[in-house]
Amino acid sequence: MYRWMRRVRAAVVMGVTWALAWAPVGVLVGLVVDPDGSLDEMWFLIFGYPGFLGGVVFSIVLARRGRRCRVDELSVTRVGGWGAVAGLLVGTLPFLVGSPTNRIPLWLLASTVVSSTTLLSALSAAGTLAIARRGVRPGVPIVTPDENAVLQAHTDARAVLAGPRGADA
Repeated sequence: MYRWMRRVRAAVVMGVTWALAWAPVGVLVGLVVDPDGSLDEMWFLIFGYPGFLGGVVFSIVLARRGRRCRVDELSVTRVGGWGAVAGLLVGTLPFLVGSPTNRIPLWLLASTVVSSTTLLSALSAAGTLAIARRGVRPGVPIVTPDENAVLQAHTDARAVLAGPRGADA
């Protein structure tokens, strides 16, 4: 039960992180599309919602495809590809559940939305991997019992060779 809850929490945290990273992009798009502020759009949410969904979908893909790998074993291109798949799924979702009510042709609207979510998801996935790699601490070397005995013998030999001078110091 706790394992399942940890996975859900990790997916939600990934989604919130991606939403926070994508929200400024929405604000920049709003500044370009609506410089005078005449539209009543909350531009940070226009990219925040897909960012959240993309992060959750990427978390699911990462949990399924990369579960047997450590962070340092994952390649940036592979993780970026998984992010692109998540963005492709999120980008096509609005066109599967709704119908466009815009004057823009459907092919142009779909290609713009799908390509932007795919690109942002791939970049976010690569960035997530880079941040995760920075957080990994160098591992403590694992010493087998045989190596431990060799190290102890080496330490004992140095103490014997040091002789009485080592006792005075």
